[in-house]
Amino acid sequence: MSLFSNKQDAPKTQAELLYEAQLRKERHFKANVALSWLMLVFILVFLFSGQNLQIGSWTFKTIEVDTEFILNEIDFIALGLGETLRISVLSIMLAMALALLAALGRLSTFPPIYALSTFYVSLIRGTPLYLQIFFFFLALPQLGIILTGTVAGVLALGLNYGAYMSEVFRAGLSSVGKGQREAAMSLGMTPGQTMRRIVLPQALRFAIPPMGNDFISMTKDSALVSATGFVHELMWRSVKVGRAQFHNLEALIMAALFYWALTIVLSSIQSRLETYLSKGDR
Repeated sequence: MSLFSNKQDAPKTQAELLYEAQLRKERHFKANVALSWLMLVFILVFLFSGQNLQIGSWTFKTIEVDTEFILNEIDFIALGLGETLRISVLSIMLAMALALLAALGRLSTFPPIYALSTFYVSLIRGTPLYLQIFFFFLALPQLGIILTGTVAGVLALGLNYGAYMSEVFRAGLSSVGKGQREAAMSLGMTPGQTMRRIVLPQALRFAIPPMGNDFISMTKDSALVSATGFVHELMWRSVKVGRAQFHNLEALIMAALFYWALTIVLSSIQSRLETYLSKGDR
């Protein structure tokens, strides 16, 4: 018992005191950030409360929204979440495959493959995503290729983001040192085995965090697919019900809140994934 009490009464070392001070500082910072967020959310809610703020002779008028319409139609708009996520997941899978192929092509020493990959990246990055969606949906039928709105949107998003993500994959592949490749060759590995077992695992670890950002951006850019008029995702449902009942503001506010909430959830998942992947660097 005396040994236990002696350990408790022992003076703390300088390192322990510094560590506790750092923890208090972090907790204080997080508490202030949370409080600031609450204040900003309160201000945002007040701006759409329909209340008037009187300060002397100056009157500040806030925006009034129809809460009854929001409560009645929120379920209809929320049904578009599934379609938005489906389009985003399919598009990011296609984009990852195209980005990897384009990155390998840009590292190739075979001229036709290098030319094909650079041509693809240049063409896609040189035209707007909105145009690409309409090209697949409206122009290809003139060649006898008829695609649904969802397929056209997934192809356009996948091709577009694949072109941009190819730079991330190329940087990841290039980040693997030449010495590791030579070591793999000295062990008798073929170029294919070296790529699968040595290069790709390290390149993917480097590329996953940026891909998280691209996926978050893609969930918002998926709203452009609604322009085809045949994909019933969040934006399409918001515009439809807003125009039909002359409540465009309320409908768009609901869509914005859904996209915002989705972004917060995905950002949290990305943060946890980055923390997990960074453990190898410690």
